[in-house]
Amino acid sequence: MQTVSDVVAAAGRIESPRLIAAISRIVRDVGVAEELVQDALLAALEQWPASGIPDRPGAWLQAAARHRAVDYVRRRGALEAKQYQLVREYEADRERGDVERQAIDDERLGDDLLELVFVCCHPVLPRPTRVALTLRMIGALTTAEIASAFLVPEATVAQRIVRGKKALAGADVRFELPAGEELDSRVPAVLEVIYLIFNEGYSASAGEAWTRPALCEDALRLVRMVAARSEGVAEVHGLAGLLELQASRLAARLDGDGEPVLLEDQDRMRWNRLLIRRGLTALDAASRARGAQPPGAYELQAQIAACHAIARDAAETDWVRIAALYAALAARAPSPVVELNRAVAVGRAFGPAAGLELVDAIRDEPALATYHLLPSVRADLLSKLGRREEAKAELLRAAELTANQAARHLLQARLG
Repeated sequence: MQTVSDVVAAAGRIESPRLIAAISRIVRDVGVAEELVQDALLAALEQWPASGIPDRPGAWLQAAARHRAVDYVRRRGALEAKQYQLVREYEADRERGDVERQAIDDERLGDDLLELVFVCCHPVLPRPTRVALTLRMIGALTTAEIASAFLVPEATVAQRIVRGKKALAGADVRFELPAGEELDSRVPAVLEVIYLIFNEGYSASAGEAWTRPALCEDALRLVRMVAARSEGVAEVHGLAGLLELQASRLAARLDGDGEPVLLEDQDRMRWNRLLIRRGLTALDAASRARGAQPPGAYELQAQIAACHAIARDAAETDWVRIAALYAALAARAPSPVVELNRAVAVGRAFGPAAGLELVDAIRDEPALATYHLLPSVRADLLSKLGRREEAKAELLRAAELTANQAARHLLQARLG
């Protein structure tokens, strides 16, 4: 049976990004908004044991956070006209007795979240800070989880988040969506963090869960909103296509017992055909938008995902085309992780020896020193070459490196 603490913790994970986005509109400060949301969660811990868990915990938390936000801006004194209007709306709700209603409608909530993403990705912040702050605010990841995902010390992530909040407050960044050329110039930074949020949801870097579907859903919602505002930007549609296609496989990534299922073993009847159609449509839009220009990194990845989506089973996968697409991606956006993925595709297309040669060429890359998928991929290729003992050693190393419990169990199961 769930305790009050369990319910509050769950509500906090689900609602925090939405609450922070909504409260940021009122107080015009990301750091203050986060503190007020935490205050609302603490109030729930104090009050719910006596009053009982409300029927709609999210609405209760929204009302509590809004109440604290209104008190905050009142204490601060002078209000902007927009803030004054928001305060009046809240007071009107309270007079009608609607304080516990769903305080933010879906359309407004979407705008709030997108607005917060653009704020967290403001040019005043350096790239590592933009990424850390957005994952914290929108993805609701802890500093430890962000540190694990990017292989940096937790203290470094904490410093980036604190400095990011101060920089936004010091620069008096406005909480509103940019428009025109400013919007177009800031879209790439927003796409990057949406991509990272989705990836953390699709393959959690730490913890017990193999996936975090809520993060994937947030990323999908955000990229769709960006696409609606940037119809002529090819890479927006490229990313939308990629995320739709990847999300189509989420339900099949776990079996009936909640255990991870690798791509080649997935039941493709469980793939979401609506998301696949959406993804292929977005991919077509990306191609039309770029015209004669070469495809960008997101579109290339979407094309790779499309190869999997259109194959009726694992045996029909066009690995030769996937290997070629990874080669193009490596030229467009070179990285050790892309090379590792290319090695997998080459191994499937041209044999494990060819794949192993590419893996061994990047074994000493510093960025992959603690990346568990490097020994995992190497183990798979070694096993196919009949080098069982070497493969076993690589699997043991991969299991030691991963911070995700589900991934560790999967690797240990492969040890047999």
